[in-house]
Amino acid sequence: MSQYCVVLDSNVYISAFLFGGHPRTIIERIVNSQITGAVSMAILDEVREVLRRPKFGLTDEGIMVLSAEIQDACIIVTPTETVCAVANDPDDDRVLECALAAKAEVIITGDAHLLALEKWRGIAICSPSTFVEQLKQKPTGP
Repeated sequence: MSQYCVVLDSNVYISAFLFGGHPRTIIERIVNSQITGAVSMAILDEVREVLRRPKFGLTDEGIMVLSAEIQDACIIVTPTETVCAVANDPDDDRVLECALAAKAEVIITGDAHLLALEKWRGIAICSPSTFVEQLKQKPTGP
């Protein structure tokens, strides 16, 4: 795997699996070892929880397959520092904790609370479309 590390928010995984587009492009880069993806159990749990919603129509088996794909493609990190940086949505702090544990360069998210931070403790925060545009300009990452 490359040394360049990113953390994807749960909404990026869900968008990649259900809708494709820029999130899927990022997942493909991770699967092909062009960039390193890092994930925590808290993010995986959130992905599984959201995918269980009836509106998506996925089976438990299908959800487990998607979860296994994430685990196979990414490094699993265990955050050791508790963060309280997003007052409006404390669940977003789990993404920041994962990024710290992974020593990630970028957090990729569609979440407005995280995007508003732009950069946190030296970690860039951007949308999937912004990240993909940066990849086009510099294939090894922003």
